Amino acid sequence: MPFALLPRPLLRQRPSLYRALSSQSDLPLSGIRVLELGQLIAGPFAGQLLGQFGAEVIKVEPPKKGDPLRVWRELDLDGCSPWFRSIGRNKKSVAIDLRTAEGRELVRKLALKSDVLIENFKPGTLEKWSLDPASLHPHNPGLIYTRVSGYGQTGPWASRPGFASVCEAESGFRFINGFPDEKTGGLSGPPVRPNISLGDSVAGLHAAFGTVLALLQRQKKQSSGQAGGTTVDVSILESMLNLMEGIIPEYDRKGMVRGPSGSSVTGIVPTNAYPCLPAPSAPKTPVYIVIGANGDALYTRLMQLIGAPHLATPAYAQNHQRVAHQAEIEAAIIAWTSTRSAEEVEAQMEAASIPVGRVASVREVTNSEQVEARGAVQDVWVPRAQNVPKEGTDVDDGWHVKMQGTFPVLEGCDPKPRWAGPDLGVHTDEVLMGDLGLDAEELGRLRKEGIIE
Repeated sequence: MPFALLPRPLLRQRPSLYRALSSQSDLPLSGIRVLELGQLIAGPFAGQLLGQFGAEVIKVEPPKKGDPLRVWRELDLDGCSPWFRSIGRNKKSVAIDLRTAEGRELVRKLALKSDVLIENFKPGTLEKWSLDPASLHPHNPGLIYTRVSGYGQTGPWASRPGFASVCEAESGFRFINGFPDEKTGGLSGPPVRPNISLGDSVAGLHAAFGTVLALLQRQKKQSSGQAGGTTVDVSILESMLNLMEGIIPEYDRKGMVRGPSGSSVTGIVPTNAYPCLPAPSAPKTPVYIVIGANGDALYTRLMQLIGAPHLATPAYAQNHQRVAHQAEIEAAIIAWTSTRSAEEVEAQMEAASIPVGRVASVREVTNSEQVEARGAVQDVWVPRAQNVPKEGTDVDDGWHVKMQGTFPVLEGCDPKPRWAGPDLGVHTDEVLMGDLGLDAEELGRLRKEGIIE
């Protein structure tokens, strides 16, 4: 029987069963245990990435409510966010109250049996609870301690609450996103933010990458008789800075302050989003297509295609020359695309081997033939919770939720989502009994006192 169909009491009674069903020895992080203390996005996204590639991820959540992400945005039939089902995939949920001394002691014992600890609390919080690296490393010298915060563990801003939106602004990222004021070159209004928590996810990527680097470093150290444990200090601000390409060196050497550029990119022409004819079924809905023809040969083919050979003379041959004539070039492309459907533009561009792609909604992405062929979106089973009645719904034993697959693709292994983000505390008994040796009587007392769930 697949794990997702197993009733919760059975999982509590047979802790070894879950481990057998969840193991994938062919994955690169198989055998690595990760203790995830983070909530919301940055820390849990790092845990998701590590879990996708085989790590055993034990997610510690507060009893009763769990990770706040469980009830963010859209909620499913059981009151849980589909987003949580995705970011919590392949993880074990253990509900422990860190606000209590006994709860912190349980977490400390779990940390001493782990390879990695991920946390994204405000700096100083785990020091107060004696769960910081200085408190744990003497007892687990090989522990990789990955810390995610807004500004890092040091510096004058370390104690500030660091939300991704604020750090995106402080990194300079928000300043370059929007439409420019023609007179000043700066923003003509509020910056445009991507409609996702980009800073959190970018920090989570850095945290996962840093964790894997630390594990490799530990392996080298241990081979020479050293302990190998270390701290990975991830800042959302610095993670966003890492995306800023040549902006800082250009400012340093040329005094250039890059500003917003609308839907194009400063200093690269042509690469932009261009309007097409609306679809007959939705005549009031704008349709845009992105064309990237900034390579010299690509540009020449594009101008021939749109009937503008006068813009393909030697005066436009190289990118820096085209930048000086950007308005003229963009106007010619717009005049051509705006009289054609997106399908027609795509077909002609593909025939000329010019990079092109429609600005797609999630509906179109989910149904994309490329996405389907690569398995980039997966259907993952969610068992029906006790609070979801069968009567009056089309739910029987559960339902599937679509979520992103596992990337990058690694030859020789198949790291598909093994189960969706679990119900709160479903693995509490398994972990505390199987890993810490607590008996049923002790678990009953801890549960009665609200320390675990």
